[in-house]
Amino acid sequence: MIEAVGLTKRYGDKTAVYNLSFQVRPGAVTGFLGPNGSGKSTTMRMILGLDNPTAGQVTIGGYPYRKLPNAPRQVGALLDAKAVHGGRAARNHLLCLAQLSGIPARRVDEVLGVVGLQDVARQRSKGFSLGMGQRLGIAAALLGDPQVLLFDEPVNGLDPEGILWVRNLMKSLAAEGRTVFVSSHLMSEMALTADHLIVIGRGQLLADMSVKDFIAANSAGFARVRTPDTEPQLREKLAGALAEAGGHVLPEQDGALRVTGLPLPRISDIAHDTDVRLWELSPHQASLEEAYMRMTQGAVDYRSTIDQKAGLQQPLPPGAQPPMPVPGQGQPGWYAPPPPQPGGQPFAAPQGPYGAPGAPAAAPGADAPNPYAQQAPQAPQSPPPAAPPAPAQPPAAPAAPSAPASLTKPEDAR
Repeated sequence: MIEAVGLTKRYGDKTAVYNLSFQVRPGAVTGFLGPNGSGKSTTMRMILGLDNPTAGQVTIGGYPYRKLPNAPRQVGALLDAKAVHGGRAARNHLLCLAQLSGIPARRVDEVLGVVGLQDVARQRSKGFSLGMGQRLGIAAALLGDPQVLLFDEPVNGLDPEGILWVRNLMKSLAAEGRTVFVSSHLMSEMALTADHLIVIGRGQLLADMSVKDFIAANSAGFARVRTPDTEPQLREKLAGALAEAGGHVLPEQDGALRVTGLPLPRISDIAHDTDVRLWELSPHQASLEEAYMRMTQGAVDYRSTIDQKAGLQQPLPPGAQPPMPVPGQGQPGWYAPPPPQPGGQPFAAPQGPYGAPGAPAAAPGADAPNPYAQQAPQAPQSPPPAAPPAPAQPPAAPAAPSAPASLTKPEDAR
């Protein structure tokens, strides 16, 4: 178990962490959330003894990290996946860590198989992609088969299959009774992985509760109600009846109603009593991202502004018309349509090699031309057999290579 009591860290005039107290219990995946600059990485560094706290203390199993006997066998961590010598092979990197901690060499091959790097174990890590580097860092954290694991952004750079693998790995480690502490900015992934949340903002504790309680405490569920679009008077009638029953009704942009304060069965009974047909009656529960944004909106240090683009637009030439707005452009999920083919036909150019537009398809049985082949020289054509043979001409002397300009002068020919 990880326990922090009154943890404080200052860097000159900057207070990165202030009076932070929490517990990370075994048997569950604990998510560590907070905006950029909130002190998450600093807290993890203090847990691992890389930074000394200005005040307070943090222990692992009742001991500071530096006083743990053979700490790498008890605590595994991934803080920076790039913390590896680029000229060293993946297996050699793990082998060095194993030898420093008294871990047998066979364990190196085991963790390489766990993270899926067994086929590139002897390649230098400087050629690894970001996702492969993450897998190597996770392998280093698992090397000593520790009971306490800390991960800082473990899914950064991983593909969907890798993200799913990490999620299942975290859950399986926690199911074995280990302490798993994960920091991440991906709210959707934390909602699927974490059982408990610790949220900080500007170095101070904001929440320490389960995911379910966190969402319930920082969001309000509502019911979405839709009546026939062709009969707006029914919507007004139902809205009035719901308000009289104690509900709070707000209109949606698409014509539906957002109702709070009334359970779904009660809304259904009111609609039946008022003789209003319903096209939709569905519950809506806020996501972890919505609850997180509501909790941390006052603790964000870095906020973007709207790009005004003042003075950067080029003036239109005389007589030119401004471009017409494209319906749907700028909305989520909008993509530009393919350009039309000359003549107004839909874009359906024949495909050449490697998917590039090419020449029209050849007739069946004909060999497709290779666009990357050099042009072969043309063979000389033989004269027609009926024509008399041409008089023999003396072979032309081969053209002498052109001499440099300095040797063409008469005074240099001597």
